[in-house]
Amino acid sequence: MTCETFAGSGFQLDSPPLLSRSTVDRREELRESLDGGAKLWRSGRVLLVDAKGRGQIDDDSRLVMQPAVDFGDRPSPNAVLLGVEDDVSYWALRTEHDGAQEGWRDLRSGGALLNDTDAGLLTTAVGLLGWHDNARYCAVCGAATTRVRVGWARRCSGCEREEYPRTDPAVICLVNDGADHVLLARQPVWPKHRFSVLAGFVEVGESLEACVAREVEEEVGVQCTGIRYLGSQPWPFPRSLMLGFAATADRDAPLVPADGEIEEARWVHRDTILAALEAGGEPVDGLRLPPSVSIAHRMIKGWATTQP
Repeated sequence: MTCETFAGSGFQLDSPPLLSRSTVDRREELRESLDGGAKLWRSGRVLLVDAKGRGQIDDDSRLVMQPAVDFGDRPSPNAVLLGVEDDVSYWALRTEHDGAQEGWRDLRSGGALLNDTDAGLLTTAVGLLGWHDNARYCAVCGAATTRVRVGWARRCSGCEREEYPRTDPAVICLVNDGADHVLLARQPVWPKHRFSVLAGFVEVGESLEACVAREVEEEVGVQCTGIRYLGSQPWPFPRSLMLGFAATADRDAPLVPADGEIEEARWVHRDTILAALEAGGEPVDGLRLPPSVSIAHRMIKGWATTQP
């Protein structure tokens, strides 16, 4: 299903979010091999990821991977299976290498350079390895857990409870006035001039649409209507799934930025957005847009290039 199918009437995402791209087969039955993935391992390639979520990218903007058999005849107990494509299995391992030198990049700086296959592999590896780093003990009894299902679950050594990778849903909404202005805001911790659309985490017992309305009102003090879904993107920092929405609001309503959370909020004309897109990351009228690797960029560009 394409992003265009999701979007419905009005503007759409200008293209699929870059970290939503993936081509490998990740069916669950691939994780249930009786030999612990040994057959898959022999044909496999291993992606090394450091503690800061960086992988090595070569001069051709491809992920650098090594033959799995270089790490042993059977799957490393710390390896996670990312998927299979054209009879080649792809795995990820955490490396103690600090990844600080040239060629090692994280998803924010390198995700937009990668092709569909590599973008999906690195995104999955970062999220899955990060979960393992923080799920070493059972949430019920506190005993140590071990990796099972080629890295897609952990089993408690005490109560034998299985735990699975967590994903935290978060909404991100482009609010516009139904004409030529979009509502953007900036957080105090962001780089100078950086503005983006509004976002927040979904709470227990809350629908996605209710979350959109609540977050917009909490962050900038306006009520929105016409909430509709656009598309989604994994955002493994550390384990979010960004669910993109569009909505409209009254441009004459006073903006009340949330104290300590929103430093500034303002309505921005379409022409300024288009100029900022052309500027390639340089500020225009004190405005710098989110990087192209984010779903926020795809939402803003989709809105700006579609006439109301």
